[in-house]
Amino acid sequence: MSFTNVDWTEIWKGSIDTLTMLGFSTLFTVIIGLPLGILLFLTSKGQLLENRLFYSVSSFVVNVLRSVPFIILMILLIPVTKMLVGTSLGVKGSIPPLVIGAAPFFARLVETSLREVDRGVIEAAQSMGASNWQIIRSVLLPESRPGLIAGITITTVALVSYTAMSGVIGGGGLGDLAIRYGYQRFQTDVMIVTVFILLVLVQILQSLGDRLVIKFSRK
Repeated sequence: MSFTNVDWTEIWKGSIDTLTMLGFSTLFTVIIGLPLGILLFLTSKGQLLENRLFYSVSSFVVNVLRSVPFIILMILLIPVTKMLVGTSLGVKGSIPPLVIGAAPFFARLVETSLREVDRGVIEAAQSMGASNWQIIRSVLLPESRPGLIAGITITTVALVSYTAMSGVIGGGGLGDLAIRYGYQRFQTDVMIVTVFILLVLVQILQSLGDRLVIKFSRK
């Protein structure tokens, strides 16, 4: 198969757009999802800030957002996206739905990681008079660090596929190129190149995440 018809300038621009969407959406997903996951853990049954009402409501909202397919979620959020960033198209218009779609998923991963922390370590910190904030900062987060890094890796890889899907409604990036050229214009070579780049990106992200998990895991 010949790749002479591939517009490498468009491929480069699409790659930069994808990396931009991925970078900003991952950043805001962690900023929102981490505290949300901590709150879900702390307010669950038997934990430091047990609050059944808050946990039930927040857990329900998280489950609803996680259950909606991302393409449908993007369409539903078009009015919200326009209100937040002024447009629902391009890189700028893709970031809000990417964050809203991924943050609940990451929050659940955070909650799961925190549940794996030995209860005895938390009780020991309480017996020494540590405050809730000190327990979060000095016990929960350090002890769950490998799980949190793994969660960020999983979420980032999921966001790669989300950014590709955003091309369906003009979100830009490699997904947009694959749809406009590879699907609508039947340029299979463009499709192959975009898929290859996405595969390489996922492999790099997963390998980096695995190395960090090993590095921060307790020997």
